[in-house]
Amino acid sequence: MLIHVGDERNGTIDSYLAAALSTIAGALNAVGFLVAQSFTANMTGNLSAFADEVARGSWRTSVGFLLLLALFIGGAALAAAFISFGEQRGIRSIYAAAIAAEGGIVLALGLVLSSSESISHMVLVGSLSLVMGLQNAVTTLISSSRVRTTHVSGMATDIGIGLAALLSPGGSKDAALPKLRLHVLTLSAFACGGIGGAMLYDHVGTWLFALAGGCLLAIALPEVFRARQLPRSD
Repeated sequence: MLIHVGDERNGTIDSYLAAALSTIAGALNAVGFLVAQSFTANMTGNLSAFADEVARGSWRTSVGFLLLLALFIGGAALAAAFISFGEQRGIRSIYAAAIAAEGGIVLALGLVLSSSESISHMVLVGSLSLVMGLQNAVTTLISSSRVRTTHVSGMATDIGIGLAALLSPGGSKDAALPKLRLHVLTLSAFACGGIGGAMLYDHVGTWLFALAGGCLLAIALPEVFRARQLPRSD
């Protein structure tokens, strides 16, 4: 799931990746909103909110939304640089290591939150925006842009395009159907993760972040060890 890259992948591998990481992303996005009233995977909304606050003259508030966007971009840039470094050296575990790093950050955030409620909301949503950008970059790069686990607007657009291809008399149904299934799965997993995360948060509170971090590590670390048993790529 986190070893094969680009054309080495098939629909089943992409589906597992989309389902697992979109579910976790949806949960983190939903609970981040419950805790701090800010979405951490919704950059379209954050940019719109920034523009709205600027128009109102609320400069201090607008900077917060702009910072979330910058952190999301920064997380994506860090992931891309990390992966480029690993690929240049033929390190097949580099994608799994990036997701493991995300899991470590989220786990640490959950432990800090659970031991002390003094952490600011801006630190929370900023950290989550960073890891959402990181995760989206990893899934985009490893799948040649077929999987984007936090890009809901893009997935909804692709679903619409896929439906049009299926319904059009001259549409290429054989090519459109696998893509449509993947996008529907990704969108559904994100929504289910949000619902499940919100419900679970009512029972475990901020320990949910530690649980999410543990799940990311459980996904990534076996892949890291498995990739190290394989020969380096050229």
